Amino acid sequence: MPPQPRFTRWPWWRRWFGQRSERAAARYLRRHGHRILQQNVNDGQGEIDLLTIEGDTLVVVEVRSTENRDLQSVAASVNREKQKRLTNAILRFRQRRRLHDVPIRFDVLVIAWPAAEREPRVLHFRNAFPAIGRFQMHS
Repeated sequence: MPPQPRFTRWPWWRRWFGQRSERAAARYLRRHGHRILQQNVNDGQGEIDLLTIEGDTLVVVEVRSTENRDLQSVAASVNREKQKRLTNAILRFRQRRRLHDVPIRFDVLVIAWPAAEREPRVLHFRNAFPAIGRFQMHS
């Protein structure tokens, strides 16, 4: 018998799964003192999943989601190239909004939806990586 296809291979399912995970991430962050500034910031050159404010820091949150329990490997999928794209996206956002003196931090939040559990499991990596690229920012 051939293996059954996984639902995440279907584009509509992936979109729904990703949106569900981003909503869960926003709830988690609110409960932990973040104020959600924007979701899905897209300027045509890159996208930021969540922008939050914690204290006086602007936090760029990359949300990753999975159906399995291996949260560490999902978090590791935010590789150097993705970090560079996020850095460039927040630099463009910061330039448009003239937020030159605002400290910025990059977090990775992994949401796991194991089939046997009612609530997602969350793994939050605060200050997950520094700014990457030619024009790094200082926070």
